Amino acid sequence: MTDAKSFPLNAWYAAAWSHEIEHRLEARTICDKDVVLFRRSDGQVSALEDACWHRLLPLSMGRLQGDEVVCGYHGLVFNAAGRCTYMPAQKTINPSACVRAYPALEKHRLVWIWPGDPALADPAKVPDFHWNDGTEWVGEGGTFYNLQCDYRLVIDNLMDLTHETYVHAGSIGDEAITSSPFDVTHTDTTATVTRWMIGIEPPPFWAKQLGRPGHVDRWQIIYFQAPSIVVGDVGVALTGTGAPQGDRSQGVNGAFLAAITPASEKSCHYFWNFVRTFRTDDEQLTREINKAHVNDGRGVYDQDHVVLESQQKAIDKNPRLPFYNLNIDAGALWARRMIDRMLEREQGNSAHVPSEAAE
Repeated sequence: MTDAKSFPLNAWYAAAWSHEIEHRLEARTICDKDVVLFRRSDGQVSALEDACWHRLLPLSMGRLQGDEVVCGYHGLVFNAAGRCTYMPAQKTINPSACVRAYPALEKHRLVWIWPGDPALADPAKVPDFHWNDGTEWVGEGGTFYNLQCDYRLVIDNLMDLTHETYVHAGSIGDEAITSSPFDVTHTDTTATVTRWMIGIEPPPFWAKQLGRPGHVDRWQIIYFQAPSIVVGDVGVALTGTGAPQGDRSQGVNGAFLAAITPASEKSCHYFWNFVRTFRTDDEQLTREINKAHVNDGRGVYDQDHVVLESQQKAIDKNPRLPFYNLNIDAGALWARRMIDRMLEREQGNSAHVPSEAAE
């Protein structure tokens, strides 16, 4: 039981932005597994266990020689499949000399890795993250690498946006979020939280994007894909112009994107983006919106960063479970149920202690 993890292994996890992986060695920790990434000469990305077969020095401390990795300690060479192809000072290569190769692919401008059973690594199971493709929806985004908290705390944060009223007051926060009703729906692998705020004063961020005075109808439709993808369809439109009925033409529509990858039990990589369908050719607006989200500790996501890491520290000092839950936690609880079910399938019912969402 002590070996049970809080994250499923049989899933695709974001490991890097595509533009970050070039013909050089990049180290990542994904689901407690040290991985080295590199782009081959054919443009494909490879992912190997980041520990030499010989003396376990991280291969990321070595170098690329063509499309092979040369260990920086004793010079063993490994190909993209993880097989040793050269051992200095001897002609015979030990047939067991190999390192694990992880299934890796690129989609939606991200590199994805499957840390579990490679036989189950179906490319069709890559999460739907098409908002990030840079076509209809435009935005640049970034990453908090090694955010010091359990990845599920980030999911909790994004599935319950009432925290905006308090954490993000003065930008996107508004009392209407806490006072408006919401609906939660789900399938076996997804959960959706839908909230409409009708006839409200727009908060500062959205008032600036709309650029027109008047009350608005604001929507927040948050979509979770197990185990760790969250997409929020968000925006405002002038009240009475039909947004709740599906006509958003008199408004501005954005989406926040989160691909959350466990690094360890208490750390994760948070790949984020805020994309939009309005003023898509305005590069200055893209920069301004990014700055509104991450800006030397003053952005919206910077504020979440502080809260999440502080929450993890408090959890470590006060290890009581379960959390106390409110009705606003319904979406997060469904997300955690789905994660728990994935873990139960991988580990067996007796090997996994359900989270506070399992009751």
